Amino acid sequence: MAISRIPHQRGHGPLESWLRRAMTLLGPASDTPRLDAELLAAYALDMSREEMILRLHDLDLPQGLDALLERRLQREPIAQIIGRRDFWSLTLKVTRDVLVPRPDTETLIEAAIDHFGPREGPERILDLGTGSGALLLAALDLWPKATGLGIDVSPAALAVALENAEATGIAPRAHFRAGDWAAGITERFDLILCNPPYIRDDAMLSPDVADYEPRLALFGGPDGLGAYRVLAGQIGELLAPGAVALFEIGFDQGETAGNLFRDAQLKVALRRDLAGNARCLVVTRR
Repeated sequence: MAISRIPHQRGHGPLESWLRRAMTLLGPASDTPRLDAELLAAYALDMSREEMILRLHDLDLPQGLDALLERRLQREPIAQIIGRRDFWSLTLKVTRDVLVPRPDTETLIEAAIDHFGPREGPERILDLGTGSGALLLAALDLWPKATGLGIDVSPAALAVALENAEATGIAPRAHFRAGDWAAGITERFDLILCNPPYIRDDAMLSPDVADYEPRLALFGGPDGLGAYRVLAGQIGELLAPGAVALFEIGFDQGETAGNLFRDAQLKVALRRDLAGNARCLVVTRR
């Protein structure tokens, strides 16, 4: 439906009227049409969403707002349109070179907090397939005495991760380098984080994901377990005493992915996300 075909609502300010029109148009394209419309408008106004909502009746329409809406109607993710996404306590830069950080992935951070509990947290952290750096930077933000290493096969992703480390002030404690999972790493770590590609190659994804996010970070082979097979053979040697490795998994991969680590003589527990789905493998030494 063309944007211009939706008339302005009478009795509302121009921005409020635009938000109502945008929400109507976004209904078929988004699970959160109102939120999407508000985020686009706040971005165009260069202010926070909260400030915009408080001043809704006083604000004029910013230039370029319909162009932003058109991009979202083409199913481009909001995070890529506005160039950022909140993850844990951080706001991170997002481009097409990295996965958009998702709330489900925060399950790994929650599992790390539970593992270390009230005792002193990790000193050395490893993030395999770091992407935007979301997991590593969130963990380093939680434990300000820790230092960390982020590994990714994509130079473009590593550039985004480094920008995020610098923007959050964590760069002095975070190092990034190119690598193929844990190949060549001989150091031991107290905390290992990893969100590998775990979607089956033949899976049908929504256009928001399939057309805009890097396939290398999404698809894990015919059964989605390719990365776990490699990682299961590498992780045991990287775990310091008392360490934990946390892996994001698909909702139906708890047993199959877990068995790969059990076969490598590692102890495996399962953690579920807020929706009750299997989301994280908690791997420790026996």
